[in-house]
Order: sequence, then structure tokens, then C-alpha cells
Amino acid sequence: MNIFYSFLLFISFLFTLPLYFFRLKILRGESLFLRERLGIRLPGKAAGKKSLWIHAVSVGEVLSLQNLVKKIKERHPDWTVYFSTLTNTGMRVAREKLVEADHVFFIPLDFTCIVRRFFKTLEPKLFVLAESEFWPNLLREAHKQTRGVLVINGRISPRSFKRYSLLRFFAKRILKNIDLFLMQTEEDKKKLEQIGIHSEGIRVAGNLKCEISLPPLNDKDILALKTELNIAETKKVIVAGSTRKEEERKLMEAYAIARKIREDLVLILAPRHSERAEEVERICQRFPFPIVRKTKISTDTQWDVMILDTIGELAQFYALCDIAFIGGSLIPWGGQNLLEPAFYEKPIFFGPHMENFAFLAEKFIQAEAARTVYSENDLVEMFMIQDEKSLDEMGNRAKKTLNLLQGATERTLSAIETFMAEV
Repeated sequence: MNIFYSFLLFISFLFTLPLYFFRLKILRGESLFLRERLGIRLPGKAAGKKSLWIHAVSVGEVLSLQNLVKKIKERHPDWTVYFSTLTNTGMRVAREKLVEADHVFFIPLDFTCIVRRFFKTLEPKLFVLAESEFWPNLLREAHKQTRGVLVINGRISPRSFKRYSLLRFFAKRILKNIDLFLMQTEEDKKKLEQIGIHSEGIRVAGNLKCEISLPPLNDKDILALKTELNIAETKKVIVAGSTRKEEERKLMEAYAIARKIREDLVLILAPRHSERAEEVERICQRFPFPIVRKTKISTDTQWDVMILDTIGELAQFYALCDIAFIGGSLIPWGGQNLLEPAFYEKPIFFGPHMENFAFLAEKFIQAEAARTVYSENDLVEMFMIQDEKSLDEMGNRAKKTLNLLQGATERTLSAIETFMAEV
């Protein structure tokens, strides 16, 4: 199976490399970092020290591990922490946010000879994989070359569960290389058991993303930010974060209807991928509102709709908003993380498609800290901000719900310490 998989990976690599080169190098002016992904540039090994290698796919996973990496280094400053990520944006965020990690680098291409070079060079005692990106050769070599392989903050989305169930024989062969799964919810644990993983190797530890820690912004900070963005104090701000294709149109249509009744509304659209900013701008230009991109704004720019075309700033925009809408939920995508607006005590709204965050969505709805919008009428009602006192209370409940969901970092760190004590 490994030979067949490696052959298919090689063929796929040959066909997709030109596409990635065009998208990254030509369109975005970014590097593919092939030398790094081939293991030609690697950090030195931690001679005489205990070390572990943590991998996270992209921005969301990287941010969810901030507290964990910080806690590891606080308790064990003599440990060397290697941290890898897959995407360019994930790398930028990791280097900015994970200052406690000793070395940050790109995950190797999943060819046995390359992966083996990484493990032979770094010699980590423990390999820690965040969430659910299972590379067969990487896991097999991790199992061979380390004393333990641990999945943390694990989750199985409905889409992944269907795929693993259809390919159950192959999934079991890949996942057998993992010594312990720390899953987010009981539902994730049950899905793993149905795939064929023994329950003894699975624990429920909670969601590390609930350990979110963002810069506190007081009223003075918010006012300064609004002044910088030329948002009058009298304006009501709706932020739609991490939106996907087709959602911006639906949001703009509802916003246009609401604006006929309330003229004090401004809308900030933050597409999930900032490279869609031009496309989103064209959609917005179909409506009779002044539009501006964040990168082009000045203190005298007059606007009704702003497009957030930067990376890493969405959280502070949630901090200044009156209403937070979670993108990826009006279409069958599965939703996005709702914890940043919860941290800032904001009332949260999302569409009916929150499958990838079903547990969190259910908890917040049960606590009356979030609401689901199903139709254009619901979206219009959201924009109208009719009962401000009720919405404030909703935001307070969001913060309390977030606090009740915390504790995953401590449980995860305890499991890591147990593995490291055994090596």
C-alpha cells in the first residue's frame, strides 16, 4: 500500500506543481519553499535535550496552539520544541505568534526518504499532530523514529468520516501509527471507534481553540481603532468574518434591505481568503454603497462597506463590532471558528451549515449565546439590531460559554508530559 500511495503522490506532485507555481509565484509573488519542504534546510538537532515536534496545518490550527506551546516552555524550558506547518500563511502566523517555539519550519513533502531525513536530523522523542491531517508516510516514519505519536485537538468532520468509512481498511492502517488520540468531543471519539480505533487509545480532552487568548481592548482602544477606520461613534458595525463565495452576495442583499430602514449601519466583510478581495469588491459594487478595502482606507475615507483584505486582523474587528456573523455557514461549507467574537463578548450569528463546528455551535445556541439565520428575512433582522439590550446579554453569555469550555490545554499538556517522561 505504501508503494502504491507514494507512486500516486509522485504523479499528483508532478501534475499539481505547475499549478501551485502559477498560483503562488506568478499570481501572489510567493515562494513554494521547495528547498525547505525537501529537507535541504533544516534546523539542527537538540543535542542532549528532550525534544518534541508539533505539526499544525494552517492559521487556525497554529493559533489554537499558542497557549499550549507557551505552557510547554514555561514548565519545561529545557525541552526543544520544533514546530511545522503546511501553508505559507500558517508559516507567517507561526513565526509571529509562536515566539516560544525553538524552530519553525515547513512540513516535509510526504515521501518516505524526505520524511526520514527530517526525523533523522531532528531526532524528536515525541511527534504531536494537531487536529486531523493524516499523512501516511509521515505517520509511519514518526511511529518508527520516535517514542510516541500523539494527536491533539482531534476532530473528525462529517466529510472526513464519510471518507474514512468508505476507505476503512486503509484508514485503519494509517491511524494505527498513532499511540493516543486526544479528541475534542465524545462525538469525535465515537466516530474514531466506528472507523475501527480501540477506545483505549482515545480520550476526550476538549477543544484547544477554546483556550483563546486575545489582546484585551478597552473602550479607548476601540475608539482609537474606529477613528483610524473613520467609523463614527453613532454607527452600528456588523462584521461578517471568514466569508466564502456566494455568501457576500447574500449578505449584501440583506444589508441593502436593512439600510433602507436604518442608515446608521456599516458592514465589514472579511473573506476567508484575502486574495478574493477583488472578487468581493466587484460583488459589492453592484450595490449603491461606497466601498473601500482596508489597505486603501484613510481617516477621511467615507464608506458604508469595508472589505478586510489583510491577514491576521479579523479578531480586532470582532472587538469593535456590534454584531458578529460567522462565514462559511450560509453555504454547505461547514462554518468557521466562532470563538474570537465570543472572547470579545459579541452576539454571534451564523447560517445553518456549521457542521465542522457542530459541537461549539450547539453549545452556544443552547446557552442563548448565538443564533442561526436560515433565510434572507433572518439576515435582515440580524442587521436591524432591534433589541440592543438583548444582544448585549447575548454577548455576555457568549463569553461565559467560552469560559466554561476551557481546560483542554491542561489536559493536553498532561498527556504530553506523560509521553516525555517515558522517553
